[in-house]
Amino acid sequence: MFSKSYQLLPQRDFSSPRTPGLFVDRDGFTQPGHHKGLSFDNMPNVSDNDFTDTTQGWLSWFCNLIVIFLVYICTFVTFPISGWFVLKTVPNYQRIVVFRLGRVCPPKGPGIVLVLPLIDQWQRVDLRTRAFNIPPCQVTTRDDGLLLVGADIQFRIWNPVMSVISVQDLNASTRMTAQNALTHSLAKKTVREIQTERVKLGEYLVMDINELTRHWGLEVDRVELTLGSLLKAPDEGPSGPLIMPPSVPGLEGLTGPIQQLAMHFLGHSSSLQHQQEDSITFTDELSSASQAVVAKPGSAEELLGGVKLLLSESLVRQVGACFQFDIILEDGQHQSYYVDLSQGAGEAGAGSLCREPDVTLSMSESDLLAMFQGELRPFAAYTCGRLKIQGDIKTAMKLEELIKLLKK
Repeated sequence: MFSKSYQLLPQRDFSSPRTPGLFVDRDGFTQPGHHKGLSFDNMPNVSDNDFTDTTQGWLSWFCNLIVIFLVYICTFVTFPISGWFVLKTVPNYQRIVVFRLGRVCPPKGPGIVLVLPLIDQWQRVDLRTRAFNIPPCQVTTRDDGLLLVGADIQFRIWNPVMSVISVQDLNASTRMTAQNALTHSLAKKTVREIQTERVKLGEYLVMDINELTRHWGLEVDRVELTLGSLLKAPDEGPSGPLIMPPSVPGLEGLTGPIQQLAMHFLGHSSSLQHQQEDSITFTDELSSASQAVVAKPGSAEELLGGVKLLLSESLVRQVGACFQFDIILEDGQHQSYYVDLSQGAGEAGAGSLCREPDVTLSMSESDLLAMFQGELRPFAAYTCGRLKIQGDIKTAMKLEELIKLLKK
């Protein structure tokens, strides 16, 4: 009985190309040295919507059929009670992936879906567009510059079955893949190329990330780069010194040719400023004294009074959003203020809005005064954690239009 010794299972020949398993036609891997019987050889070709399992033996197929038939009979016999457990409602933006006796089935939904008890394991998959942001990370460019670059990424699932069986944690894997693609792609560019070709680089990143994640059943729709501060200036080439867009208020919102044109005019204005450094300027003591009398606001209430004077219909057209401020005072108490720039001529006051705000900002009173006086930029405050934002970050950055008016 025990005279026959154990033998090793057949192993794959590593000299031949390896199979991706799930998503490639297995006919292309019928090569000498390729042995059947491995776990990923039993997977159906999900990417072509082919869920047939040709590797299942007739005995296994017959046993599965008997078990499924018995479960169907028990479900229909106890239907008034079992209906509460086996019928699932699936909306249009969701699908249900079912594993029946461990084998994947075609996705079900939308509508009312029958899920058998005991033998079916199921999982809901949301097909709506999702979004996440990559926090600003340090990128070493090709010209030895060090730049903080983040990204806002939108993606959606186009194949619910592949998103379940291909990757364990889809959100974490997508975030890590996108961050790695961001750092590797931008490391091949110079600082000037990153600043002036931000839209084009975002389109290239979409293609790069999709090439890595298409086997997971998801597709990246949009990548928008967000430029932070320049930590280390690059080596100056023959093109001359570099102009960093975030250092100029309002320039970080421009992209493509418009940004290049703005940088061109800013270059001329900076050269004119250098020419005027040696000129003699005369100041009037009376005018300087009158300017010194206009003190900076020392509290959030005084700042609110200055904001009310600047409200106008043109500012509402530029911003088009309402903001709720949760301010932490010096004594530790919380005070709420709102600035509604979504309709009419705008409105500002203490308290809470009657409706849901577009963005809620939480910060200390000192940081609020520094931000509206131009000493602290909103993006820098958000990056270092001094500003907490609930809502769309891009909408929150529109506050710089109001900050520029306060500076004037």
